[in-house]
Amino acid sequence: MDRRAFLGSLGGVAVAVGLAGCGQTSGDTGNYDVGMTTRKFDPATVEVPPGTTVRWKNTSSHAHTVTAYEDSVPDEAGFWATGDFDSQTAAEDGWLGDREGGIYEGETYERTFETVGTHAYFCIPHEASGMVGNVVVSEDATAAGTDAATDA
Repeated sequence: MDRRAFLGSLGGVAVAVGLAGCGQTSGDTGNYDVGMTTRKFDPATVEVPPGTTVRWKNTSSHAHTVTAYEDSVPDEAGFWATGDFDSQTAAEDGWLGDREGGIYEGETYERTFETVGTHAYFCIPHEASGMVGNVVVSEDATAAGTDAATDA
């Protein structure tokens, strides 16, 4: 084997090893509804009936937040975010100032949704990477549909 062929074959192995596990969860299938991988919520959208508590779990080694888009919160619902901030600006300032509101590896955050509508949210440090999600609260949703995906 010549040198170029040998180095080329190593490059493919290095790339495969370097990418192993990227974008995947830790394999944790515990009691949660939405996992937080390196750069996404998994699943990105959950549909639940009113009165359902949704549980997020950080299944990666990166710190994340769960922050409502304030201008997208349904009219009857209040703003919500990890860290219990009163506004999106306060949540962003808290994260940027001292990583307030962060959820770290293995930690969880819960929120009960009463108001019908789409509750859009994002992760402050990873929004630019597309880490956004939705909780769709619908009278037609079933609670079992959410739990079945994570209780396996």
